Amino acid sequence: MCGIIAFTGSLDVIPILLEGLRRLEYRGYDSAGVATVDETGIHLRKRSGRITELARALDDEPLTGVCGISHTRWATHGPATEWNAHPHLDEAADFAVVHNGVIENHLQLRQQLEDDGVVFRSDTDTEVLTHLVAKLWSGNLVEAVTRATELVRGTYGVAVICRHEPGTIVGARLGSPLVIGIGPAGHSIASDPGALANHAEKIVYLADRQICQITPEGWTVWTRDAVTVDCRMHDLRQVVDTIDDDLNGFPHHMLKEIYEQPEALTNAMRGRLDEADATAHFGGLNLDPRQLRGVERIIMTACGTSYHAGLVGEYLFEELARIPVEVEYASELRYRNPPVDRNTITLAITQSGETADTLAALRESKRMGHTTLAICNVVGSSIAREADGGVYLHAGTEVGVASTKAFTSQVCVLAMLAVYFGRTRHLSALQGARLIDELQALPDAVREALRCHDVVKQVAQRHAHARNILYLGRQYLYPVALEGALKLKEISYIHAEGYPAAEMKHGPIALVDEETPSVFLVPRGQVFDKVMSNMQEIKARRGPVIAIASPADREVARVADDVIPIPDVPEWLQPIVAAIPLQLLAYEISLLRGCDVDKPRNLAKSVTVE
Repeated sequence: MCGIIAFTGSLDVIPILLEGLRRLEYRGYDSAGVATVDETGIHLRKRSGRITELARALDDEPLTGVCGISHTRWATHGPATEWNAHPHLDEAADFAVVHNGVIENHLQLRQQLEDDGVVFRSDTDTEVLTHLVAKLWSGNLVEAVTRATELVRGTYGVAVICRHEPGTIVGARLGSPLVIGIGPAGHSIASDPGALANHAEKIVYLADRQICQITPEGWTVWTRDAVTVDCRMHDLRQVVDTIDDDLNGFPHHMLKEIYEQPEALTNAMRGRLDEADATAHFGGLNLDPRQLRGVERIIMTACGTSYHAGLVGEYLFEELARIPVEVEYASELRYRNPPVDRNTITLAITQSGETADTLAALRESKRMGHTTLAICNVVGSSIAREADGGVYLHAGTEVGVASTKAFTSQVCVLAMLAVYFGRTRHLSALQGARLIDELQALPDAVREALRCHDVVKQVAQRHAHARNILYLGRQYLYPVALEGALKLKEISYIHAEGYPAAEMKHGPIALVDEETPSVFLVPRGQVFDKVMSNMQEIKARRGPVIAIASPADREVARVADDVIPIPDVPEWLQPIVAAIPLQLLAYEISLLRGCDVDKPRNLAKSVTVE
């Protein structure tokens, strides 16, 4: 969500900026813009819509130069219009600013500036920062940006250029990621290291409340108190998964990523399953067995799809490790003050590692003295760096906004962690060996589940017209029902809700009619008969039933209108296999409705604002 790429050096800046913006495109945005600076002043181009619109504008009215800033915006204040797109200029067009984050006191600051005669041209909070920098400038851009950011309350990652100092770019960070890129032809600033591929060899992560300056000749980082910071450089190739723009014959990234799940699961398990000791092991937890045995409670915190993975994790840990687990929305946990026992760890679950709410919840847990762990897909991300320990998914970059392979990889890692914790407690070696064998068979089970695609296409044809769809499951599959409903909402814009199947009769059954399909997750398990009873209740009210079940289950076939087959796997691994047809169903319905599968409206891949 919102992307920044800035460059100063010896190369034409526009191709670099456009390439960087395209590398950030998968994160979600609704407008884009660039600004260059030279001895004649600041030159601006911006457009609402896709980067292709900006590129077309630059073809019609080219810009040249070797120093510039650029941005993709995901609207927070004001609609997605050209005048709200970044960069923003001050009244004299002496300064240009791009900004990620939210300035919470922008209304007060705006009023003060308007009282001083400043005329605003946009609805954004960011424009406040532009005018503050202009007002506070007294010959030094670093000093002006430092003073301006001291006045704002909220979060920011900014890059600023000034016509009085062409060739210089100043950046600042508080709560929104920012990195410096160091390359042979110049230096750069970006909100994501991936945007710097091909133009940087080393990167430096900015910490909160740090200010940086880059020029063609070098770079410097300071604290707000003007103390120079000795920063550690990282090899860019070691922290960035190359964004694979090659669809390899697939029509969309989402479908490609759905089919990559067997490989992603294999990568998540590689080197982590220990057959000799009948357990899993992880190198990055930074907890020894004695500390693990001392854990009495786990708080899992996450947002969106990662929250659903955490709900599956709650079932896994309580059954396999016998540890009480609470799963909290990070956006709520960060503002709560729950009583937390001393022997509690907080486990943050995130795909991007930059989710603002999850990062804030992690920091609050650290502040209270609790051990923090993270499950994350992005090496070097803020959450990965700030947690006390953690596990990388190794799922590869997800380009499709709707998460697929990250979700199943998160559940897989949680399953391995549950085995690991369980083996330090009550699980015997025989039990551990059985669980390890079942995990190793998982990628093949997912390959078999993918064979349901043709059946899913037929089901999608019958139900793409629906306005409401219910998703119902129990125990391990209740969180998968939530995830299936979320996928459908995200990319097809059909209203969908997930419920525990038994809760359906406590209200949601009022929605059931001949036009409202219900998707039942009903593979064989401990509560199979109970779910079948719930299915009969839907059928009695003439609601269409789509069942996710074993292909050989005649009992389900007699009741359901459609059966999407999945292979039989142990109950604790059913969430991973059952997620596959739900992902495919959302994808196929989205196609039939003419939606943008990879870039659904209003959504962003990495939600870095509150």
